[in-house]
Amino acid sequence: MNEVISLIKNHRSIRKFKNEPVTEQQLNEIISAAQCASTSSNVQAYSVIAATDPALKKQLAELAGNQAYIEECPVFLIWCADLHRLDQVTAGHMAGRESYVDSTENFIVATVDAALAAQTAAVAAESLGLGIVYIGGIRNRIAELSELLNLPELVYPVFGMCLGVPDQEPGIRPRLPVEAVLHRNGYNEERIQEPVQAYDQTMQRYLSERTGGKRDTPWSQIMADRLAEPIRLHMREFLSGKGFMKK
Repeated sequence: MNEVISLIKNHRSIRKFKNEPVTEQQLNEIISAAQCASTSSNVQAYSVIAATDPALKKQLAELAGNQAYIEECPVFLIWCADLHRLDQVTAGHMAGRESYVDSTENFIVATVDAALAAQTAAVAAESLGLGIVYIGGIRNRIAELSELLNLPELVYPVFGMCLGVPDQEPGIRPRLPVEAVLHRNGYNEERIQEPVQAYDQTMQRYLSERTGGKRDTPWSQIMADRLAEPIRLHMREFLSGKGFMKK
C-alpha cells in the first residue's frame, strides 16, 4: 500500500474541530487540487462557496437541521452544480442555435462534476492534516438556503462540507466487502446476498463496540429503515423550478 492509498483508506468523518483557522493558502490549495479532478468534456460545471462568516454559518446550520459542527468549523464549503456559468458565457456563441444547457444529461454532468471535485478536495484536505464531513442536510430547506446564498437559475447546492483541524479521532467505519461492489464482465446478481450478510455481521460488531452495546442493527436493516422514510421529496419540484432537466 502506498501513501496515497493509505491516506484514502484512513478517511473518517470529522464532526468536532479545533479552534484553529484554515489559512487562505490551504483553502486555495484544496480548491486548486479539486479543479484537477476529472470533468466531463472539460465543462467544469460546478462552483464552491466558502462560508466563513459566523452569522452566515449559523443560518446555514439551522437550515441544515441544526448541525452544530457547521457553526464550529472554520470553513463550510457548499458544493454546487453550476450550469449557469456555462449558459452565460456561451450565449454569445450560440448564433440563434437552441441551447440544451437545461437537459437531464447536463444536470447529471454538473452533479457528477461537483462530486468528483469535492472528493478530490477531501483527499487534498486530509493530506494537509485537516478533516472534513459531508453535509447532505443542506438540501433539507434547499430553497431557503439557495436564496440565502443568492444562487441563480441553473445552480443548486449538491452538499456541504465542513473543513477544519480535527479535534477527535473517530473509528474508521467499515465498508461493504469488495466482492459486493466489484462485478466482472457484467452484473452478477449472485454477488449481492452473501457479501452483504457478512457485512451485516461486521457492522453489528462495529456498532456494538462504538455504542457500548447499545446498538447492533444490521446494515441491511438500517438501509431498509432509510428507504421506508420519505426524505427530501421536495427536490424534484425545486430542481424543476431552478431550470434543470427541462429536456
